[in-house]
Amino acid sequence: MEQSMTNVQTALLHELEPIVEQNLNRHLKAAKPWLPHDYVPWSKGRDFAFLGGEDWVPEDSPLDPVAKAAMLVNLLTEDNLPSYHREIATTFSRDGAWGTWVGTWTAEEGRHAIAMRDYLIVTRGIDPVNLEQMRMQHTIAGYDAGGKSALRVLAYVSFQELATRVSHRNTGKASGCPIADQLLARVALDENLHMVFYRNLMQAALDISPDDAMCAIRDEVLGFAMPGMGMPGFQENALLIAKAGIYDLRIHHDDVIQPVLRFWKINERNDFGPKGEEAREQVIGFMKMVDERAKYYEEKAKARESVLSS
Repeated sequence: MEQSMTNVQTALLHELEPIVEQNLNRHLKAAKPWLPHDYVPWSKGRDFAFLGGEDWVPEDSPLDPVAKAAMLVNLLTEDNLPSYHREIATTFSRDGAWGTWVGTWTAEEGRHAIAMRDYLIVTRGIDPVNLEQMRMQHTIAGYDAGGKSALRVLAYVSFQELATRVSHRNTGKASGCPIADQLLARVALDENLHMVFYRNLMQAALDISPDDAMCAIRDEVLGFAMPGMGMPGFQENALLIAKAGIYDLRIHHDDVIQPVLRFWKINERNDFGPKGEEAREQVIGFMKMVDERAKYYEEKAKARESVLSS
């Protein structure tokens, strides 16, 4: 059975390879090279105690608690790039167009952690000792996709890249710093192009194997979790980020999952068999539940604001 599934996955990846090449070429034309060091205000930097300067103190940070939490989560998420590279290289292959894409994606993603860390250290935005300790802990733990099929990985990254784009963009806006806003807007552009690549591949997979692709989409919509879920303090920081409107259930529903499902025309397709139709209905039902839950949280937030303002 396991060998049969492996053969099916290999056949699918082979059939998708021409689509990969087309979208790789499209990506390379659309992507604009940028230099991480251009987005860092180096003139604001000063030595730490090891070189005769002063170590970080909380008063050094120009960021409020929400911005610090959001930038910490975003940076630590980017830090797990070695694990992400391993997962997609293992899933998609390191040969041909797939291999070129894996290398391109990895190199482009690598800029994000470089630029964000340099910005935060130079501006003393967050405690560099705590940041390094958390980076070590999170990167040693790594990220494990759990042996997902290629279809499930494609479905996941289609949503995850968009979620990351939204999170970076909203973090920049909430930072109160024009430089951070500019930097994270640039990072978000990369994430958007990556989302488009994966989204297009998943659309092609829906045409090749509608039922299997729809089941993969169902599994990832219902079980979606950001890759930073396992980092220290993630739940507390995620709650803070959600309350600030940087990334909450409403944004997840309206700005991440729903637009991708709409692009794939999930509600309009007529090529599903019984298995795919059941998966589609499960996704539709789940999205209604998420919408209702988001409304509930919005009403609670309004009630709290009303009490505080009275």
